[in-house]
Amino acid sequence: MKTLSDQAVGTAHGKLILIGEHAVVYSEPAIAFPFPAAPVEVRIKKITGQTVLTSTYFQGLLHAVPEPLNNLKTLIHTICHDLNQSVNGLNISILSQIPPERGMGSSAAVATAVTRALFSLFERELTQERLLTYVDISEKIAHGNPSGLDARVTSSDSPIYYKRGSCFKPLELNLKGYLIAADTGVKGQTREAVGDVARQMQENPSSTEKTIRTLGQLSDAAKAATETNQIEELGRLLSLAHSCLKQLNVSSNQLDRLVETALASNALGAKLTGGGRGGCMIALAKTKKQAEDIARHLKENGATQTWIHALGEKSND
Repeated sequence: MKTLSDQAVGTAHGKLILIGEHAVVYSEPAIAFPFPAAPVEVRIKKITGQTVLTSTYFQGLLHAVPEPLNNLKTLIHTICHDLNQSVNGLNISILSQIPPERGMGSSAAVATAVTRALFSLFERELTQERLLTYVDISEKIAHGNPSGLDARVTSSDSPIYYKRGSCFKPLELNLKGYLIAADTGVKGQTREAVGDVARQMQENPSSTEKTIRTLGQLSDAAKAATETNQIEELGRLLSLAHSCLKQLNVSSNQLDRLVETALASNALGAKLTGGGRGGCMIALAKTKKQAEDIARHLKENGATQTWIHALGEKSND
């Protein structure tokens, strides 16, 4: 395999649902944050021979990728076809720090970085609209009926306020502090959790709908807190949201333990993030030292990995 001189890089990052998961299924608002602390980088070099894909999940020829990577295979073939380029002669290396199946937008971030790298390699202009179109092709194969939220947040620097079937609105991030995320080490069970909430809505509609509406109200309040630098208030809202999610039975013992650990470590607020029943939780802190202390205690209490992201241009140390 001979490497040629041409090469390109594409990047993206993870995403976290700040608030509103599950309620968003019932047309209530949700807020998602970009999470640069979990980056993705794709490097593509031109080579002679068949295209090779290298990642932590698979190393080998593109045409031989396993079924879970068919979304990327289709994406690469589609872009090469549309740009009138051969699908052969590429060495595609994927380096992702986003754990898969944790609700952090792994598949959308990788698709974003691959698309950006290919357009850079072939020296073609890539608009945001066209980027989202290609990522949607990949996401439909990976997830069936994606909302489009992951594609937008993993490719953007702005938080997104989202209502299903209604709008994607970028939010002005006027917030200073630190966002900590921690992984339970357990894959999220989003589909099962969503199904269980739907059953609760049928069996006990009054109380379930009340909880869903409360989550929506908390999301709107969180939007205001995010835009006006009210980090203590935002922390309080996150903890209230976790209580609602526990009422919907989408949390887990591991998630609850990490949330309780964060709060006992002086976090301003904490909650699960994403579909629940595994996956990750998040917490807020005012200073870097507090964030580091929280992250350390989370690891001591079962978190397999933690990340810290500074919010705003100049967070208070």
